[in-house]
Amino acid sequence: MIEFQNLSLQRGGKALLESADLRVNPGEHIALVGANGTGKSSLFQLMCGKLVQDSGDLSFPAQWQIAQMRQEVDASDRRAIDYVIDGHHRFRDIEAQIASCQDDHRLAELHGELDLINAYQIHSDAERLLTGLGFKLEELERSVNDFSGGWRIRLNLAQALMCPSDLMLLDEPTNHLDLDASLWLEQWLSRYEGTLFLISHDRDFIDACCDHVVHLDRQSLMRYRGNYTAFEKQRGERLAQQQQAFERQQVVRAHMEDFVRRFRAKATKAKQAQSRLKALERMADIAPAHIDSPFNFRFYEPKQFSDPLLSLSQATLGYNSPILNKLNISIHPGTRLGLLGANGAGKSTLMKTLAGTLQPLSGERQQGEHLHMGYFHQHQLESLDLSASPITQLQRLRPDAREQEIRNFIGGFNFHGKHAEQSCENFSGGEKARLALAIIVWQRPNVLLLDEPTNHLDLEMCHALTSALQNFEGAMILVSHDRHLLRNTVDEFLLVDSGQAQPFDGSLEDYRHWLLNRDKSAPSGNETAASSSVPLVDKKQARQQAAARRAQLAPLTSKLKKLEQSMQKFAEQLTRIENQLADTGLYEESNKEKLKKLLAEQASLREQNDDTEEQWLAIQEELDALETES
Repeated sequence: MIEFQNLSLQRGGKALLESADLRVNPGEHIALVGANGTGKSSLFQLMCGKLVQDSGDLSFPAQWQIAQMRQEVDASDRRAIDYVIDGHHRFRDIEAQIASCQDDHRLAELHGELDLINAYQIHSDAERLLTGLGFKLEELERSVNDFSGGWRIRLNLAQALMCPSDLMLLDEPTNHLDLDASLWLEQWLSRYEGTLFLISHDRDFIDACCDHVVHLDRQSLMRYRGNYTAFEKQRGERLAQQQQAFERQQVVRAHMEDFVRRFRAKATKAKQAQSRLKALERMADIAPAHIDSPFNFRFYEPKQFSDPLLSLSQATLGYNSPILNKLNISIHPGTRLGLLGANGAGKSTLMKTLAGTLQPLSGERQQGEHLHMGYFHQHQLESLDLSASPITQLQRLRPDAREQEIRNFIGGFNFHGKHAEQSCENFSGGEKARLALAIIVWQRPNVLLLDEPTNHLDLEMCHALTSALQNFEGAMILVSHDRHLLRNTVDEFLLVDSGQAQPFDGSLEDYRHWLLNRDKSAPSGNETAASSSVPLVDKKQARQQAAARRAQLAPLTSKLKKLEQSMQKFAEQLTRIENQLADTGLYEESNKEKLKKLLAEQASLREQNDDTEEQWLAIQEELDALETES
């Protein structure tokens, strides 16, 4: 059990917690929510011992092993697979002891400890973690230094998941993941048996992984039963009891219901529309939970349009070699398109080509006369002028704007007073992301290209962005791992996969099923991909395929079980010998021959066990390869 009792915490003179109380039971999955700057990450540092409270008590079992996802991206020459296995501290500790051990008895004990932690499967476990997070098998041998910052963060996440733990602390684990990897992580965490504390801006991810929410607000910790959706409802009901809040609630609800009516009137895709309308109606219900949000902004109405605004004709996209082939895409006023597909499939390549920062290898990119684009990409924050204030950066874009107009506008992004006048050098990632979005909105685009815009944003800002995008009257193309944002702002999906970009005529739930059940061994050549639409899930066919896969894997699974039984017998025999070797009388001169015989038997058993483990690993790798192909 974790217990906060009358706990107070300050950082830099700012009170983060004041006499806070909280109790968390073992095995609970907790989402820690609250505005940026309220102290969520500091609370994590407190729990892992990097900070000390100013007063009060924090207690949890001393023997608990804590796993935490590191945010630093240190340089390292270690292979990716070794770096991840480093997360299993006990395994590495035993390895180091074995390497320096000169005592046969102690060596036997150490090998016994390896058996207890299932050391024979640690390498394959690490492989599964890395492939689940989007790494290719051939990349596992590469040095950590060969990967970009975002991929190193994924390695940090894999390292945390590798650690056997009683308590796991994950701070925005999906920030550098695509939707496919997010879905994989969601499944992994739902099976995690320890206590989980999760900070995330992705409400769907929280809903799937967490059974309780702790809200850090006004220096206190308030616990809610249920997932994030339940939290919003409970909090909205509580806030709506206040008269002023209730009046503001009605305005927000009317705004949301109006959007639902407008969408219903022009919806043409029945299945997609049904999913979308349900989500929008739910948005109206949850709006009261956000009535005290510090964010309130909208996109300006575009001044002019061209039709089409932007198009690609027979365009082959890539860098030195093609990634996407012969695309034909037209962006019209009112287009609201979400891009789906695995990391590396070409979504960002397509966005860069649409933005004009990457030229097609062949074919044409044409833009309308009145195209005015706003492009938010994953390196947007690096383009900010950190020496200038938010007000100054907006003034440069529209010198004729009055200062009060700028202050009113930037206040909607929660930059007020002196904060709006300060340089951005000490801004957090969330503040920089908000400013980058504000700069795009300020320029009145008629086409928005948004590549993972919610990274670094908190849940309140994500909600404000979702509401603003619903009323944006221009065209929009969105890449995001945030399913709530996709579900509530786009009308149609394009699946980027196998060198093609094809319409996906289904909902995000359909995409999830397709992703989990697709036959990866099916032909993926250009001709096949170009001539066929993306299949929706056929449940009967999926069951038949699953049965065929089970039949294919059965012989290997049977061999694995037999080898595991053999290793279990070897472990029992080695334990018996180790117990005998622990008898000090065995080392007397009269028992010399018996000792020699036991040591020989021990060496023979270890050799047989090592051979069996090698066979087990080879079959496990073959099994993993077949499962990956399927």
